[in-house]
Amino acid sequence: MKTTIKQLNKLLYILISLLRKEKTRKTKHAKSQNKEKPNKKKKITKAIIAAAVPAVIIYAYNRSDYKHWIDSDKDCQNTRQEVLIEESLEEVTLDKKGCKAIQGKWYDPYTDRYFTNPQDLDIDHFIPLKEVHVSGGQYWDKERKKLYANDLDNSITLIAVYKGANRSKGAKDPSEWMPKNEKYHCEYIKTWQEVKKKWELGMDEKEKEFIYNKNEECIMMK
Repeated sequence: MKTTIKQLNKLLYILISLLRKEKTRKTKHAKSQNKEKPNKKKKITKAIIAAAVPAVIIYAYNRSDYKHWIDSDKDCQNTRQEVLIEESLEEVTLDKKGCKAIQGKWYDPYTDRYFTNPQDLDIDHFIPLKEVHVSGGQYWDKERKKLYANDLDNSITLIAVYKGANRSKGAKDPSEWMPKNEKYHCEYIKTWQEVKKKWELGMDEKEKEFIYNKNEECIMMK
């Protein structure tokens, strides 16, 4: 089906809003009509919604449903620490308990900068959790949500980046936000598509168009 879940959600909200306006609208003309005509209008409006939007249940986004960070292998190092340890360009220094990274060297492709203090870094879900949710993740069970939120099997799902860049990105897709480091744009778009494909997530039209155009630019740059 060409229409994505993300698009359907937006369309459903709009159509429900229109239905409510139609339902509450009272004019002199409506009062002068017999009982059958207003009912026909309501039936027509409902029929439009039924035709335009398949049966889609919308589940509100709740960040806590995507449980993170967890310590899946019970070694006292949660997902955040595992990513920091894995992505450090030099051996990390751990705290006395061996659970937390307190020093290392990390490269952030979003800003094209290096960091040695892990407190300067966030672990970014490459596809933000809210974006995952509206792109199909809302229909996942809790286990799959947790699996995505703590995915250590696919190195592209989670990435250590400067916390300022991560918080600027928020839940935005590439049509709304791109890293300041323009040299990383082609890789960013490529990874975005790979993660979405891996997790079978949809894209809305604005997102698709932006990515298509960026892909064309990247091809021309080669």
